[in-house]
Amino acid sequence: MLELAILGFLYDTPLHGYELRKRITALTGHVRPVAESTLYPAIKRLEKAGLLQRATEPGAVAAPRHVLTLTEDGRGELRRRLAEPVQRDITDENRWFTVLAFLRHLAEPHAQTTVLRRRLAFLETPASFFYDGDRPLRAEELDDPFRRGILTVARATTRAELAWLRATIASLEGVAR
Repeated sequence: MLELAILGFLYDTPLHGYELRKRITALTGHVRPVAESTLYPAIKRLEKAGLLQRATEPGAVAAPRHVLTLTEDGRGELRRRLAEPVQRDITDENRWFTVLAFLRHLAEPHAQTTVLRRRLAFLETPASFFYDGDRPLRAEELDDPFRRGILTVARATTRAELAWLRATIASLEGVAR
């Protein structure tokens, strides 16, 4: 998820590490804050793989800054990861939001629709946070008001996302025709 966010933000514009960290934190920080000890090793891995380049620019007030730029290989890698997200990127809400934040970088509506359909299929599969054996429990079946609350909020969120997915897929399929 972190590497995808790095590639995604750098796809639009070169950034220095501090600005990149701020943008990633704005996208995922309330759930997974990004520490420097996590970000900079990921940047080094991507740089070593030839997916981004680092250039030193003079700082406005302080020390020189390292500005990161995506290479053509990096742009291709972002598009590949968006077109072929791993299953966890589809099923984990926070990872899904990272994919969704950059899905516009897939130029073909068909490719975008393929990814959206995977998420749609996942959401249409009956599931719950709580089970009776193998059977997913519904909010109405729970006496615990807190667990009922979790399921009530999750149901509302899922309904909203399903409506958005269906409308967006229909729109993209209309563009493709």
